[in-house]
Amino acid sequence: MKPFEFFSPATLPEAARALADYQGEARALAGGTDLLIRMKRRQWTPRAVVSLNRLAGLNEIALNGELKLGARATLNQIIRSAAIREYFPALAHTARGMAGVQVRSLATVGGNLCNAAPSADMAPPLIALNARAVIVGVDGERVVPLDEFFVGPGKSVLQPGEILQTLLVPRPKENAFASYHKLEHRAAMDIAMVGVGVSLNVERSTFNVQHCADVRIVLGAVAPTPWRAKRAEEILRGNELTAERIAEAARVAAAEAKPIDDVRSSAWYRREMVEVLTRRQLQRLAETA
Repeated sequence: MKPFEFFSPATLPEAARALADYQGEARALAGGTDLLIRMKRRQWTPRAVVSLNRLAGLNEIALNGELKLGARATLNQIIRSAAIREYFPALAHTARGMAGVQVRSLATVGGNLCNAAPSADMAPPLIALNARAVIVGVDGERVVPLDEFFVGPGKSVLQPGEILQTLLVPRPKENAFASYHKLEHRAAMDIAMVGVGVSLNVERSTFNVQHCADVRIVLGAVAPTPWRAKRAEEILRGNELTAERIAEAARVAAAEAKPIDDVRSSAWYRREMVEVLTRRQLQRLAETA
């Protein structure tokens, strides 16, 4: 590990300024479960590390009109949160399926997102739930829809001197449900080969026929970034939720994926599993509704 400067600021402006001063050659430290490993391997060699652990409010979880999820909230905090378990169970389920118990006590939702890995588990369910990212920097604050947060493998919209502060997630409407499922070699201890997040809002007509009021289908680990299957969504949105239409949407979602062959899986298998996971989740959510 190369020598580096270490900062532990007490306020967000101080942290943003410390990051900005190194013009992209500094890294923010939250849980450190990924950063420290990459630094030891010399995959990342920052000139400075800026700890976020003294910053007040970054691990807050609160539910008023919408969920306010601090970027430094750990996976275990998400699992234990009564508000998340009741209103956003897909997030608690996702966090419970990540890493091991010890890692979940340190790993943060912000770290998982800011690494911008295509396989980041928290990204598909949060995007499916229409989350927004509150970003604070030396030039002030801005809010970005989470489906616009990722720009490439390992790259996000964060600029030098910017910090992901909070995630804002709208409270689900009545008859709105969400889920996330992934395939991995070892349960909870491996990177996803494929991940699919789905949210579905169902309405019933006078004749008790289910119609899709809204839907979001988000694919993970099968494109350079977490990817919304928008053509598949359009097949369902505003239409009756039949088994045939759900199957068609799943096939289109698979066609929209952009998988690659790598050490974890083949592109062919990934595409097939996108169809399977999308179809199963849509069917299950429609039955739940």
